[in-house]
Amino acid sequence: MMKHLQKLGSALMLPVAVLPICGILMGIGYLLCPAYMMGGDWAASLGHATSGFAYSVGFFLIKAGAALIDNMAILFAVGVAVGLAKENNGTAGLAGLVSWLMITNVLSEGTVGAVAPFVLDLIANANIAFQKIANPFIGILAGIIGAVCYNKFKDTKLPEFLAFFSGKRSVAILTAVVSIVTCVVLLFAWPVIFSALVAVGQGIVSLDAVGAGIYAFLNRLLIPTGLHHALNNVFWFNTIGLGDLSAYWSGQTSADVSWSVGMYMAGFFPCMMFGIPGAALAMVQTAKTAKRKATIGIVGSAALCAFICGVTEPFEFAFMFLAFPLYVVYAALYGIFTTVTVALGFRAGFCFSAGATDLLFGAALPAAANYWLILPLGIAAFVVFYFVFLFAIKKWDLKTPGREDDQENETKIELANDDYSAMAEVILEGLGGKENIASIDHCITRLRLEVKDRLLVDEAKIKTSGAAGVIRPGKTSVQVIIGPKVQFVHDEFKKLCQ
Repeated sequence: MMKHLQKLGSALMLPVAVLPICGILMGIGYLLCPAYMMGGDWAASLGHATSGFAYSVGFFLIKAGAALIDNMAILFAVGVAVGLAKENNGTAGLAGLVSWLMITNVLSEGTVGAVAPFVLDLIANANIAFQKIANPFIGILAGIIGAVCYNKFKDTKLPEFLAFFSGKRSVAILTAVVSIVTCVVLLFAWPVIFSALVAVGQGIVSLDAVGAGIYAFLNRLLIPTGLHHALNNVFWFNTIGLGDLSAYWSGQTSADVSWSVGMYMAGFFPCMMFGIPGAALAMVQTAKTAKRKATIGIVGSAALCAFICGVTEPFEFAFMFLAFPLYVVYAALYGIFTTVTVALGFRAGFCFSAGATDLLFGAALPAAANYWLILPLGIAAFVVFYFVFLFAIKKWDLKTPGREDDQENETKIELANDDYSAMAEVILEGLGGKENIASIDHCITRLRLEVKDRLLVDEAKIKTSGAAGVIRPGKTSVQVIIGPKVQFVHDEFKKLCQ
């Protein structure tokens, strides 16, 4: 299971890599165009321009960033499919997109209401659940379906009169069939799970600060599944008469409602703005020396994105599947800090997310309170996240970005010659020939292979190719240590196996 989760985490790196720059663009855009973020009459009443050059530039940047941020689930559908497919073939990406379009359209509220209205009548909050069907979890699921269908059906041979649809052309068609079956399952499962989480949200409302902490914990914990929307609807958007976000930005205060306005948003600010940079620093420091620069590029840009505008997905998806126990700890820290934040009386709200941009422009609203507390809370969050992540990563030897299985000295290996084709031939011979190869992949320094018969593997023969070593982490798994030039050996090896 862990091997599959780590592979999924690696596949997510492709679409996640594009998100930080989008978040930063949106943050700059909101600074130039706060009226777009604040909406309603508050923008005009506070003197924010709703036209002019700065407004136009800001609006342009917001839309440019939102083009991908708002469609992140589609990026996941395509990116995960390509990342998990054999040979990382683009056909799988098309299949992932087919699955996404099929599921999100068949299970949209309008379609379900027309085809299976009894589901909306029988299951509480089913209509809201299907309104939220286009989420990252469905994107990842669609990507997995696309990749599995590609890997299984790419060599399908059909009768002569259907030969045109054989091979890779059959993948998208069969993906659509599998997606329809998936839709039938989700038609009943998705609203039941969603409704159960709404009930949980209703149950913790009476717990005041502790309830806010439980909500924040569950909000982060459910991010990988997309089911955090169920709780968000309870606490932010007036599903049960409790709309913290709506009340905050409409100018209401605690005197107008039955709860302390801002209490279900304030705790996210110290965590997103300061906690994530602290956690990112811990990841950088625990990364292997040879991979530290790459790690800074991944988590450093993600931390900046979280600070400016509260877009946390680039950071979270970078490690949630690689080190899920750490992700649970991460969610728990949100719960703890939210409880403390609410108890201390800090109140703030966001329209987009809990970054510096929303913090700045939300300060003028009536419900904002004790804004100065963001500094001590932020410093505390940075320190706590840093040391907790540092301890957990080292204690549990977690494979966060920069700590993959490759040995640090593998990046220093220098091959005796550049005859990659000859190396590949010897390695293939040592693995029992191309008929014994089940899958081919590589990381930064190793060929990662799956064989059909492990008894045919001759490690001594493989080492005569000039490879630095051979590792066998599983019954059918073989890893050949090549060094930083592994890409070239991998390409020649694939040619020999075709």
